[in-house]
Amino acid sequence: MPDYINGQKATPYKGVGKFMPQGRKFAQKIASNSNFPPDGNKLANNLKDALVKAGLKDGMTISSHHHFRNGDLIMNQVFDIAKGLGIKDLRWFPSASFPCHEHLVQYLEDGTIHHIEGSMNGPLGKFASDGKMKGMAVLRSHGGRYQAVQDGEVEIDIAVIVAGTADAFGNANGVDGDSASGLLGFALADSQYAEKVIVVTDNLVPFPCIPWQIQGNNVDFTVKVEKAGIPEKIISGTTKITKSPDRLLLAEMTAQFCDAAGIIKDGFSFQTGAGGTSLAVSKYFGDIMKERNIKARFARGGSNKYLVQMLEDGMIDYILDGQTFDLEGVRSMRENPNHVWTSPFTSYNYHGKGNFAGMVDVVILGATEVDVNFNGNVCTHSDGLLLHGIGGWQNCLFSKTVILPIPLFRNRIPVVVDNVTTIVGPGELIDVIVTERGIAINPLRKDLIEATKNAGLPIKTIQELKAEAEQICGVPEKPIFTDEIIAAIKWVDGTVIDVVRKVKA
Repeated sequence: MPDYINGQKATPYKGVGKFMPQGRKFAQKIASNSNFPPDGNKLANNLKDALVKAGLKDGMTISSHHHFRNGDLIMNQVFDIAKGLGIKDLRWFPSASFPCHEHLVQYLEDGTIHHIEGSMNGPLGKFASDGKMKGMAVLRSHGGRYQAVQDGEVEIDIAVIVAGTADAFGNANGVDGDSASGLLGFALADSQYAEKVIVVTDNLVPFPCIPWQIQGNNVDFTVKVEKAGIPEKIISGTTKITKSPDRLLLAEMTAQFCDAAGIIKDGFSFQTGAGGTSLAVSKYFGDIMKERNIKARFARGGSNKYLVQMLEDGMIDYILDGQTFDLEGVRSMRENPNHVWTSPFTSYNYHGKGNFAGMVDVVILGATEVDVNFNGNVCTHSDGLLLHGIGGWQNCLFSKTVILPIPLFRNRIPVVVDNVTTIVGPGELIDVIVTERGIAINPLRKDLIEATKNAGLPIKTIQELKAEAEQICGVPEKPIFTDEIIAAIKWVDGTVIDVVRKVKA
């Protein structure tokens, strides 16, 4: 573990619930009404004007959210402007980046951007894996990101918040307008703690913008642009239900296990991740619930059309939504008062007086690897390349039952291994592994073992699953790493649980 990350003292992982923070929450400098127009009109001429007025300079931290996912149009422009102004060594602090941000590789190469601290999906992750980033990448969960800002670990100089609708005062929401993306919860910490906050919209309405998800009282500048984002690109390969027969089998087996374990009952709660297999579990849950006339108290989102349909059919009392995964989710969030907006503060923040995660009866997640100690990896592959972010995955591990439906192997490479390439989540928090060739229950969960022992399910040990995978695929060669650390993986409490090293060419 490194002693310092990008010049900042690092605290190594101490175990679940073992690190106790000291001190007080961070706060930005006091602002005064006298510095703002009395009529509330905070409109800047354009994005460049707003960034200049916000004091953009070398070495600053620029934050953004990913509610548009692969449809973001603004952050590439922000760094185009920074490049044009000759700004260097910026830290980009997104809640996540996507392939649409491949444009920014040139600015990582020329030093406009020094490094990224945020989930990286695709090209930017590959760039970091190749050891080309000038600083060390830092990956955090959604809750970990809020924690880092709240605790002052990351001090945001300029936050850029893109909204479907806003007024000149800065009140904003993501549920209205042609560029509606749904919730703006990932931008909450940015709006509360950043020194300067810029709201960007293509739908400027007269004051007041109602409802507001971002309060104008926290905003410095509002910018009107021609197009804020492409909401259709919220939907991606990871937010569509799978059509693969093997993956559908995994989803069906997962639902059968939950039923046998007594989890699916009146008043239960559940959360399914964004992956195609996890989304399919919602469908099979729905089938069982309809057959038994069972109603869930709430489902945790990311929302999607499957959850929305269950809500509208009266199978769920509430969706507690943290992110919108398709346009039906956006519509429902706008129209249905039982489709409730949440944020990483309420859902996942570990340095607070509780959060929602521990109240969820069962959560369904994915993984790139799991090892015989039930440790999970979602950031790197068995080849060692950093290609994925953490999202809410770590935070969801605190739910009452954590189930990972995963294929036993991908592309002839076993997914169940001796040791994961990168530990992103500790095995003591992962309860069940469901594969197409069997189900492994963590020995710590004696209650689940007892509840399902006569259910007729293919229960096996994790060691048996690993041996079966190796019998089919063989034992692949492990990647060889250099000593160079290219990324740090933060745990939910801000400690470093693992690092990613450069793969030896």
